[in-house]
Amino acid sequence: MPHAPSRAGTPGASDTRTPALFPDVREPPGAAARRPGTALVTGASSGIGAAVARRLSAEGWRLVLNGRDAGRLAETAAHAAAAVFPEDLTRPAAERRLTRFALDEVEHLDLLVACAGVGWAGDFTTMTRRAFDEVMEVNLLTTLRLVRQVLPHMVEAGSGRVVLVGSLAGAVGVRGEAVYSASKAAVAVFADALRHELRGTGVGVSLVVPGVVDTPFFERRGTPYARTRPRPVPAERVADAVWRAAVRGRDEVYVPAWLRLPVRVRGVAPGLYRRLAATFG
Repeated sequence: MPHAPSRAGTPGASDTRTPALFPDVREPPGAAARRPGTALVTGASSGIGAAVARRLSAEGWRLVLNGRDAGRLAETAAHAAAAVFPEDLTRPAAERRLTRFALDEVEHLDLLVACAGVGWAGDFTTMTRRAFDEVMEVNLLTTLRLVRQVLPHMVEAGSGRVVLVGSLAGAVGVRGEAVYSASKAAVAVFADALRHELRGTGVGVSLVVPGVVDTPFFERRGTPYARTRPRPVPAERVADAVWRAAVRGRDEVYVPAWLRLPVRVRGVAPGLYRRLAATFG
């Protein structure tokens, strides 16, 4: 079905519109399935964000997509009914411009999915200041700034859900990824704190915790994934978890589900966990 193009999200950028399994996890009390609505997805140029956009579009959601790469963002929108806003969210006030654009396009937001993220691997002592700042800015600060802009509209409406994409590295820490682990750990704690704060408002917060995902993430961080275990999962599997969190109101979803085990071992027996991590990496 053809769709008329809408205005560009940024000067000189073209806005594009085009047409349109799970492990058993206990839902929180009172959780109800959410019907397709409107969603804002960041990091939608590729990887998990692009997969989330395709999944939500297939379920009938109206989308606003954000990413730093205008060309790849347009490719994602070619497979989803979406308005696009190509901009780097680390730029001053970008989160305000994105929120205004999204509300102008879809009038209200039922769902925010924060997928934008970057990685870096290597010894902490060799990490440049520029790389340090980028990891913390993209993974943590831009997410918090955007949630701060979107959340009041959801609270005023009395409904909505924020889905944050974390990482196993934020739950157990990964050798050679100290700053990335720290940024994702902060996202996880933020999700917990915000969930408690929003209790009774009708707005929920979900954290999706993937392990290794088969995306361009490792190529872009400059160090390929060389381990044999755990094996990377497709980005579509993480997108399924995001969809499940959104429509079922689940607080936390691990992808794959067995990743809860090392997190629980670390919580119950931290000494044992550290010995195992030192042995097996």
